[in-house]
This record gives sequence, C-alpha cells and structure tokens, in this order.
Amino acid sequence: MREQLRGNGVSDAVVDDAVLILSELLSNACRHGRPLGRHNDVGDGDIRAAWRVDTGGGLTVEVTDGGGPTRPVPATPSVTARGGRGLNIIGALAQEWGVRDDAPGEVTVWALVSSKKPSGIGGSGSDASGSATNGSSRIGRGTNRAAANGHGGLTGFEGLDFSDVLDDVG
Repeated sequence: MREQLRGNGVSDAVVDDAVLILSELLSNACRHGRPLGRHNDVGDGDIRAAWRVDTGGGLTVEVTDGGGPTRPVPATPSVTARGGRGLNIIGALAQEWGVRDDAPGEVTVWALVSSKKPSGIGGSGSDASGSATNGSSRIGRGTNRAAANGHGGLTGFEGLDFSDVLDDVG
C-alpha cells in the first residue's frame, strides 16, 4: 500500500494515516468479524482489503469481512482499557467513515482520507497524481498466506475499475 500510494504522489502524511487506518480496520475484522464466505463464529478464514485514490484527491481505504454479531460503532473505553479505540482513531484521521452491507454475508467498513493535507498539518501539501490508483489484498487469517494486487498505473491492470479489485485475488 505504501509503495503504491507514494508512487502515485500521495504525501507521506496521508500515506501514514491510510496505513494506520488500514491496520485498525484489519485488526477489527480479525477480532470481531467472521471470515468471508462462512456463517460460523470468528475463526480462520479470509478478509479483503482495498484502497483507491480517485482523480478528485480522495483516498478510500476499506476492509470487508463476513460480518459479526454487532455493527461497528465507536466505543468509549476507560483510560486503562486495552482496546476499544480503533474506530475513534479512524474517526480522527478520516474525513468520514462508514459501514456498508455488500453481498449477502459481507460487511465493509470504509474510511475516506483526503490525499491532500493542508500545509502545516503534517503534510507537504502534495496530492495524488490525478490518475486513479487502486490496490487490494486478500488476507487469510490464521495462515501465512497474503496476496497483494494493485492496478491503475501498474502494468497488466489497465482498464480495471474498483469493483474488480474486490474480486477474489487468490
């Protein structure tokens, strides 16, 4: 993700925010979500991660899993709590975020981060190159398997749109 975003002119500050958001979303999916394609309890299985930079400068990061027993909502943890801050962190870094029900048995949590940071707020003021950039990863929980796939500016992936990123890559 870092390489793809930096290679397309996204500022380091925005890349850092996006990587942290992706980390929080993946952690939540592994901890609270069911594997994709299964309707059993939390356990081994796949989750899907994707990101894209649109031509207007918006960077969207999203993670899809098989849903969980509750909807993702920000918590109010105590000062000494070991967890419960992930969605609050995402809310602080993202312009907006939300939850979307996709295909039956799939839930996606997404966050929109501007690929432009105003000068003086940890960024250089640089933005996306103007071309769409997409990336995706399908992660097997409980395994060492991880496949990454990006397109939009990468050889061999010309002409694909964001929905193609969400197809099973592996």
